[in-house]
Amino acid sequence: MGDIEAPENKRSRQTIVRSLLPSKEFITSRKGLLLLGEVVMSFISFVCFAASTAAAFVTAPFIEFLAALFLLFAYSTKFNERFKGFHWPLMDFLRCVSASIIFFIISMISVSKYLDGASKTAGVFGFITTIFFALDFYFIFNELANFLKGGDSSEEPPNTQDDDSDSDSD
Repeated sequence: MGDIEAPENKRSRQTIVRSLLPSKEFITSRKGLLLLGEVVMSFISFVCFAASTAAAFVTAPFIEFLAALFLLFAYSTKFNERFKGFHWPLMDFLRCVSASIIFFIISMISVSKYLDGASKTAGVFGFITTIFFALDFYFIFNELANFLKGGDSSEEPPNTQDDDSDSDSD
């Protein structure tokens, strides 16, 4: 008669949807806000470039949108903690540096070379997106520098030895 759904199915669907959404703690953090800004601004830049005569530059915002979306998902679901072989902050740093350089270049070309309003708008949004990526790589750089200095590391260096260890160098 009707499409009445069992409460168990409804709860399991809600659980699946909640597991795919970023956690509130992560989204309200500085990294979460920056990644969310990168996702939104990359998508807006993608749409603007697609609608302009500077459509040749549409690939870069789309790839950066997908990369930022993946990292937003990875960091918010702690997916990155399962793969210890990658140095996630370094990969994120390189992504942000390359994205900010690419967005700056394509925005400069879009604003200076193309005359239509959509290209100029794409360039302006590209500059704003550049600021998001530049802020992100600045904060990542500071965290990496502190880690390398040893000021903020909570882990022991991997090559420390116990005083009781037997070594053949005695």
